[in-house]
This record gives sequence, structure tokens and C-alpha cells, in this order.
Amino acid sequence: MDKIADLAQIISRFAPVSGMTGTAVPRLTLFRADHPSAPLPAVYDASLCIIAQGSKRVSLAGQSVVYDASSYLLVSVDLHLVGHVLEASPDAPYLCCKIDLNSAALADLLLTEGSVPPGGDPPVLAVYPGEPDLIDAACRLVRLLDRPESIGALAPLIEREILYRLLTGPHGATLRQMASVGSHLNQISRAIATIRGGFHTQLRIDEIAAASGMSPSSLHAHFKAITRMTPLEYQKQLRLQEARRLMLADGASAGTAGFAVGYDSPSQFSREYRRLFGAPPRRDIDRLQAMPGSATAY
Repeated sequence: MDKIADLAQIISRFAPVSGMTGTAVPRLTLFRADHPSAPLPAVYDASLCIIAQGSKRVSLAGQSVVYDASSYLLVSVDLHLVGHVLEASPDAPYLCCKIDLNSAALADLLLTEGSVPPGGDPPVLAVYPGEPDLIDAACRLVRLLDRPESIGALAPLIEREILYRLLTGPHGATLRQMASVGSHLNQISRAIATIRGGFHTQLRIDEIAAASGMSPSSLHAHFKAITRMTPLEYQKQLRLQEARRLMLADGASAGTAGFAVGYDSPSQFSREYRRLFGAPPRRDIDRLQAMPGSATAY
């Protein structure tokens, strides 16, 4: 637990206020919440999430997992999840670091290792017991924020060590699937990247299937098996979450936000927004702005 205490101290120093803090270390983001949050839908990138203090519940369709400082969360493909900070206070805030998984570095590591990826569809959302060596590497990565001149040289080495620790852990099969061209997880990752790159435009299943190297029918079946939704449902949630961000962070009106993410009909936008977030756009934004800690996605 000493390493977790060290990590909490470092995160607290570099994330002094509630919310998300970007960092100079590539793919590293810090999160803090001083109060428990309401359940918040968000897109979770493929990433490793380590809580240094507090606890969180994350849900995908009917599956929920809870993790805290004794465990960590691994998300192996970009997923629409609902997050809920359970334990947090001004004296003992929720503190978390998120390390996005670098697919290129992972593929290079697998090539060096020379292992063969297993078949089947591994879990894409799982919590595992904390590992001292992994926590130690995460501490060293975050601590580079104290030495910005060393980030360029040392961050890639520590990131590679973290990926190695994950590959040799209980989730190694999942990581191998992620980086292996032709695996279902890798193909769905490419499909998701295509959808995210043009979520505001009309969805064309044939183009997405071609980009992922799958037939349309295979894409639909494996996409739903992995993400718990169809490609169209995935795109719709991306649109609505981006619209929510535009209203919450940029002060956009509901009409402007809806149009910006691809909706031609304000009534359809309002109806689908309410179905996902439980309230019409303006009421939802007012509620979020009045609720402490509600903007903490991870």
C-alpha cells in the first residue's frame, strides 16, 4: 500500500481541483473528485485506470464492476460506460490516473515477444487485484511530471514496462487480442476508430466493415458482443455525449450542440438526449452544473 499512498500524494499535487487534468506525459490523465458523483455516461478509451484513493463503480449494459485502491480497471476497447464515484470527500478525495493503451507500442512488444494470440473473445472490461510492480511503474510515470525535461526519454520506457506488466498478468490474453491484426477485438477497435472519426456524419456500415476487415454481418455480430450495442447505437451515444460536452464545457445551446453533432431535427435530438441522460438537454446541464463532482468520468 506504500506505493498507492505515494501515487495518491503525487496525483493530489498535480490534480489540485476536482475534474480531469491533462498532463505533459503522453496518454496520461489525472482525475480528482471531492464528492461522490451521480452516474455519468461517458466513452472510456482503451486504458488502464488506477485509483489511488476512493472507489468507483463502472457499468456496461447489465455488467457492473467496482474498483478502488486495492485493484485496477482495464478497458481493452473504447466503450460506452456509466461511471459513478462512490467514495470521495474534500479530506479524502477520489484520485485516479488513466493511462491510455498505446496500440503501436503494444504491437511492437508482442512482435519482440513472439507470442501467439489466443482465440475467442476475451473480456473487454474487468477489474484485477493491484500488483506492486505495476503500481510502482505508474508512480514513476506520474512522477515524471516533476521532471518535464525527462519525459521524452523516460516516458516511453516506463509505458513499455507497464504494457509488459499487463501482458504478463491475468489479462495478457486480452492485450494480445488488442494488438493482433485479424482478431475480433482488433477489428472492432478499428471499426470504433472509424465511427469516432466521423460520428457526426451518416453511418455507412459497408465502409466501416471494410475498414475493420469484416463482412457487415460479422461486424454487427461481434460489435454487439463486445460493446453491448450496435454500430448505430454506438454512434448515437457518441453524438449525444459530444453534444453534452459542448453544452457543459462550451456553453452551447441545445440547438447548436445538436446540429454540431449531426442532428437535423431539434425534437429528435431532445428526445434521444432525454432517453440517454434522463432529462431534456437544458435541465440535464443545469443539474450537472449544480452537482459537485459530476464531471469526473474516470
